[in-house]
Amino acid sequence: MNILVVGNIVKDVYLNLDSRTDSFEKDKHHVKWLNLSFNASEHHFFNRHSSFGGAAITMQVLEKLGISATLSDAETQNEEPTTTNPVEKNDIKAHRYILIADDGVTYFTPSKFTPTQFIAPTEAVDYIYLDRSAFITEKTAEEILSYLDSHPETKLIVYVKDDSNPDLNSLLPHTSLIFTEKTTTDMSTFDKTVFISETDISFKNITEPITVERIDKLTHLSVYSIATATVLGSFVLGRTIEDSLKMARANVESANLDSTLTLNELEAIIATPAESLELIAASLLVPHKGILAADESGGSIKKKFAEMNIDDTFEHRHDYRNIFFTTPNIEEYVSGIILFDETARDFSDNGQPIPDFLTSKRIIPGIKVDQGLEKFENSEETYTKGLDDLPARLREYYEMGLRFAKWRAAFNLTLSENGDIITPTDFAINENCRILAEYARDCQSAGLVPIVEPEVVYDGLYPIEKNAEITGKILDTLFNELNNFGVNLKACILKCNMVLAGKQSETGSTPEEVGKATAEVLKNHVPKELAGIVFLSGGQTPEQATDNLACVLKNGPFPWPITFSFARALQDPALFTWAGNNSNIEDAKKAFLNRLKANAEVL
Repeated sequence: MNILVVGNIVKDVYLNLDSRTDSFEKDKHHVKWLNLSFNASEHHFFNRHSSFGGAAITMQVLEKLGISATLSDAETQNEEPTTTNPVEKNDIKAHRYILIADDGVTYFTPSKFTPTQFIAPTEAVDYIYLDRSAFITEKTAEEILSYLDSHPETKLIVYVKDDSNPDLNSLLPHTSLIFTEKTTTDMSTFDKTVFISETDISFKNITEPITVERIDKLTHLSVYSIATATVLGSFVLGRTIEDSLKMARANVESANLDSTLTLNELEAIIATPAESLELIAASLLVPHKGILAADESGGSIKKKFAEMNIDDTFEHRHDYRNIFFTTPNIEEYVSGIILFDETARDFSDNGQPIPDFLTSKRIIPGIKVDQGLEKFENSEETYTKGLDDLPARLREYYEMGLRFAKWRAAFNLTLSENGDIITPTDFAINENCRILAEYARDCQSAGLVPIVEPEVVYDGLYPIEKNAEITGKILDTLFNELNNFGVNLKACILKCNMVLAGKQSETGSTPEEVGKATAEVLKNHVPKELAGIVFLSGGQTPEQATDNLACVLKNGPFPWPITFSFARALQDPALFTWAGNNSNIEDAKKAFLNRLKANAEVL
């Protein structure tokens, strides 16, 4: 099976602008607009990303689906763009510039693309596909028709973008499949027509369209190309119409600009119904069990070991984490364990991969997927890194047997002398919650249940009332973003801080105060359809975390299950007992089991 793609390659340049700078102005409706007269040399942007668009995306999708494809163009007849063979400078027919800021996006696109050449293939092809990026002239249309007359076995597939190119009309009666957007051209006489829009993909004879949940900034211009090429590839491979549409949705929702999904990956996703994700989430939240967070990053565990004069070696890290995994009967108190990448790739003492070992104990293995904190430009506030290659990493983790993931965003609460909140700013809240929502969407697309963790850091100087105020604000923003990204809340878990005064506050919070304030914030700001809530310990002592958890639960009932997902509050007693000496391992396991039992008893 091979396809000749007739289309143009374009280069997209993305600039993620810093909307806090002076190059934006608000109108009377408080809508922020980009001032196009700004000095680019002085304007701040968080990142610059370039990617090939147009026919290059179609070629990549078809390649990932295992279909042989050639681009019909003088420079690229034998050098089609692939992930391993990038296009040459002369192949690019146009540039598009995309300026992004907050929820707004501005496009600079050519008013007219370079006419697309049709180079008759030297070897017969099964299909000729006129890509969305193609600009067909009357001469090109005549050349294509002439080729079809002399090669009756070759089928024609056409993308009708709009009515601005009437030269396409002469080709429509010869098509086997038509992709179209909103046009005034009557398509009712064509049996096989796929309608493409930014929010859904539907076949002419299918009454229920496939809704696309991912329309974000980095894929906005590529939604059409990814969706169309996936349906095209699936169609020529003989898949059903329904599966073709489902695979298109999965590719749009899971791909990034540099990597679309393979046929095997797409088939795995469409075989994973939403109900299975909801079942995994419910299994993580069964009564009287919690989730162990054994996911310290390399830097965190190094610091922890240094405080106890333990050498930070792989052997010590393995022995330390193995204490928790091999503690007898932990499956009675733990439903899931969050792992760090190194641990997820490690092996148990019996030779099993750690995820398989945990699964054999009826414990669901999960994974921390964020890559730490990074400061915003010219700011002390942070955002969480790791979105760039996240879909590919999630697919690998799924294949390793991991079934849920976690992503943390940290917010430092600081106050002015008057008691007003300085940080987190609205900008930091909005950006981190958007990132959390994008991560959650990607997780569910890959078959993993997302745990979203917006943490108001405990190590601060603030009263409990300010913690309640900012936690509620963050939760409102988070759930709004999760809704915007189409995240299924029934298959999503919230991991959050308890509402209490900062650790540096002169007057702390009693368990009763923590329980009442936390319950009130959750009831007022968390949707009822959420799968459940797990608490982080966030630097509380083991006993403090358990006492506060007990008092939160006393302020129920709640519409969702609530449990713990502690790290230090469960692990520190075992760490201090072990202290890097393996002769203390059995005592360390007992210390760990005691903390598990203490927390399970208050559930």
